[in-house]
Amino acid sequence: MIPGIPGQNKILYMKRRFLFLIISVTSLILNAQQPETDASESGFFMNPIFAGDYPDPSILVDGDDYYVVNSSFEYYPGLTVWHSKDLINWAPVGSALTKYTGSVWAPDLVKYNNRYYIYFPANNSNYVITADSVKGPWSDPVDLKVGYIDPGHVADDDGNRYLYFSSGASVPLSGDGLSVVGDLRHSYDGWPVPRDWTIECFCMEGPKLFKHGDYYYLTVAEGGTAGPATGHMVISARSRSPLGPWENSPFNPLIRAHNDTDQWCSVGHATVFEDASGSWWMILHGYERGHYNMGRQTLLAPLVWTDDGWFKLPDGFEIDAPIKKPDITPYNVSYSYNFCTGDNTLNPLWKFFGEFDTLRFTLENDAIVVNGKGSSLAGSSPLLFIPTDHSYTAQVEVETEGEAVGGLVLFYSQKAFSGILADNNDILTNLRGWQFVAEENVLDGHVFLMLKNIDNIVGLYYSTDGEKWIKSETSLEVSGYHHNALNDFLSLRIGLVSMGKGSVRFSNFKYEPLE
Repeated sequence: MIPGIPGQNKILYMKRRFLFLIISVTSLILNAQQPETDASESGFFMNPIFAGDYPDPSILVDGDDYYVVNSSFEYYPGLTVWHSKDLINWAPVGSALTKYTGSVWAPDLVKYNNRYYIYFPANNSNYVITADSVKGPWSDPVDLKVGYIDPGHVADDDGNRYLYFSSGASVPLSGDGLSVVGDLRHSYDGWPVPRDWTIECFCMEGPKLFKHGDYYYLTVAEGGTAGPATGHMVISARSRSPLGPWENSPFNPLIRAHNDTDQWCSVGHATVFEDASGSWWMILHGYERGHYNMGRQTLLAPLVWTDDGWFKLPDGFEIDAPIKKPDITPYNVSYSYNFCTGDNTLNPLWKFFGEFDTLRFTLENDAIVVNGKGSSLAGSSPLLFIPTDHSYTAQVEVETEGEAVGGLVLFYSQKAFSGILADNNDILTNLRGWQFVAEENVLDGHVFLMLKNIDNIVGLYYSTDGEKWIKSETSLEVSGYHHNALNDFLSLRIGLVSMGKGSVRFSNFKYEPLE
């Protein structure tokens, strides 16, 4: 309950009121070329703090600065670092990983001896990149030559460093953190999930560790990261040594979806931290009911400590209700969705699917020229952008050169995509891989394309002047483009496609949320 607001009706009213405020602010942000996120005067926020596909969040508290990285999978440049001063408003600093290393899963961002590290699993191994500044430049990845997933870093009071993995085992690290110097040692079996609970699998993952007082605390996820809404959950344990033995929290699971009607499903993979004002939080992820295709979104929840040294959620806490903001100075951020940043590099909000090839594209102010790749959309390695709303429009101006085909699509993976495309003369539709001519001889190599997504029903449009829009007869239903149906832990993203022989110039990209 929120102090001073009695009754369930009041809670529902507050939910709607604050959600409306956030949507209104978001609308203003995305309609501006240089948007600003202004903390509202309400004193409360609504989850998510990262709308869209931002799974497996790892947070670093660096004085009064906060930095987050997420799993980046096949999206490159990868491991984008985000910065905040208030935990609610975030701006991208840059992407730490440009060299293709495979599909990048749950990372851990840490600072040790004034140096920054990101440990991450990829290509059936674990890697580390380092930097003197969190803004980079970051090193090339170093292969630690150890398996398992989801590395979690911890150091003891004597400076001994370890990496924990999803198996409940750890390995010792060298003093510089760049190599493994001992054998794998198992110390944690997890929390026994009752057999009659509905979960995807035991699937312990995402170990995150910190020391508080006399104890080291270990937080893991169990129950499977997708599957049934009630599967994923947050589990905690503590020990007087970073190597165990571990005692499970009496409050396990700290959080779990109650049933499949909850707004936030499969909630888990938490990192626990203390903010600059001394308050405690956990950052975690979850799928939104009805919008699994947006991927796992980043959530924030407050924690309290008990007298006997355990942390837990406040009594009566609900993750989909208004939450009191951190007692930190509000942070105003500004950034744009242009292709090019001020230093003439690709905006970190844009990612290529697969290898990042700097020779494939050229930046031109608010435009990008992308050389064609492949003969089909599946192999075109599109340039992708994360939508952050249930309903929105996205449009872009397209100019094709040579025999290239350009397009505006919704892209999940190389096996799941749909959208509208154009060559020098024709409008084409790609419907789940079936590509055909929709309008013949209506273009001269120049066209405007638009997607209108209203709660997963998508209309496809084109225009020759950017003002009068013509709707294609083909519409899409895209609610099933998600991991539970297609695997791969990805999300449905807006994609710009350049394929075939030639190049495509994209300019004037616009993204606008719809109420």
